Amino acid sequence: MYRFLALLLFAPLAAAQTLRLAAAADLQPVLPPICAEFENQTHIHVDASYQSSATLATQIQNGGPFDLFMAADLSFPQRVISEGLADSDKPIPYARGTLVLWARNDSPFHHLSVDTLRDPALTTLAIANPEHAPYGRAAEASLKSLGLYDHLKPKFVVAENIAQTAQYVDSGNAQAGLISLTSAFTERLQADGHYIAMPRDSYPPILQGAVVLKNSSNRTQAHQLLDFLLSSPIQKELAARGLEPANSPGHTD
Repeated sequence: MYRFLALLLFAPLAAAQTLRLAAAADLQPVLPPICAEFENQTHIHVDASYQSSATLATQIQNGGPFDLFMAADLSFPQRVISEGLADSDKPIPYARGTLVLWARNDSPFHHLSVDTLRDPALTTLAIANPEHAPYGRAAEASLKSLGLYDHLKPKFVVAENIAQTAQYVDSGNAQAGLISLTSAFTERLQADGHYIAMPRDSYPPILQGAVVLKNSSNRTQAHQLLDFLLSSPIQKELAARGLEPANSPGHTD
């Protein structure tokens, strides 16, 4: 009798499903409450690994056990598709990112502008590694477009991903940083500093794309999560956390 009751009690736990998500580092401040919302509605647990898009793509190519890959651009999902590892022939755009210049409130730069990047007082600037992180590519493109890249390159403090970039500048290891709006919108960075959006026309659109992995045993659930993220209520939640809809034509601060 007791054994039967124990089986009944633990049956829901045994039946619970876990979805393995490879997520770009800019999503780390954004996804946890949304994944919790998804789990509450579906009873599917999301186990997310947050790293640079390049690192995650390489892990997937090396057989990493993921069900869904959400990158910070379209090129890394496309790489996975080209390797025959995705169940679609093109990435599914789910959001559009924004590049911002951020500095601590106790820095010398109280009124940020593009001219801050020309200020001789600026000696260190944190950016994400352009080889690994789409926001790093965007930062590089923006600085080149503004004619500031060569001047600032010796001042770079290069981080592995955009989350680490935000940590560098928030900790004072760099005086300012080119980070994602998702990072600037976190409670800590809102309290510690201030930001301005970099000119939208100075870097290519940061269209963020996802693919479901072909060999996943949870493909249906992975598509369910992706559909959830693309739903109107969740797109509004993403926008409130710094990620515009992928089809957004413009930008508002």
